[in-house]
Amino acid sequence: YNHMNQKEYGRLEMDNLYLVDSGGQYMDGTTDITRTIAIGNPPKEIKEAFTLVLKGHIALASAIFPEGTSGMQLDPLARQFLWKNGYDYDHGTGHGVGSFLNVHEGPQGIGKKGSMVALKPGMILSNEPGYYRSNKFGIRCENLVVVKEIRTNGELNTLGFENLTFAPFDSRLIVSEMLTKEEINWINNYHKLVKEKISPLVEKETLEWLKNATNPI
Repeated sequence: YNHMNQKEYGRLEMDNLYLVDSGGQYMDGTTDITRTIAIGNPPKEIKEAFTLVLKGHIALASAIFPEGTSGMQLDPLARQFLWKNGYDYDHGTGHGVGSFLNVHEGPQGIGKKGSMVALKPGMILSNEPGYYRSNKFGIRCENLVVVKEIRTNGELNTLGFENLTFAPFDSRLIVSEMLTKEEINWINNYHKLVKEKISPLVEKETLEWLKNATNPI
């Protein structure tokens, strides 16, 4: 988040990535979103790494889990595809989000050493797996989600997540051959919702960009 340990500021480079972590505090809540954007045409290894991170994001976003489950128990869902390829990231997968207080606020959290507090309906967390290669590139896919009750046919009381963030993921970085049919459907359904929710709020060049950015993959 700063250049204090660098002799020179980092510079954006063609055929690489731009990672932007953004957000704001509003009357009805706090936002926190990270998107990784292609500059030019990044090489295949970068696109493959991005796709692994996105797969982890989707796995966590799609999770259905028993009441009483903690964020620490869910953390491996987001890391599994990176781990399988020998990669990882050092930060937590998700943090609680406050309103008018701290963007990072407990007691809930998702991480290797995260909170063992059980997730409950109404709790808001981030879903932000990533991957960072020193002096090369950084990747993170972050949405905010809210815990909600999920009805199933079984006996358990189960919970899941509902997305609160609606902004496209950069499809130019997605290697579709690495995705399952279910993952492709998740991305396309998510982008459809993004288009439906955001289109009425923008116009002209921004609207045209949004339509292109939310095309099915």
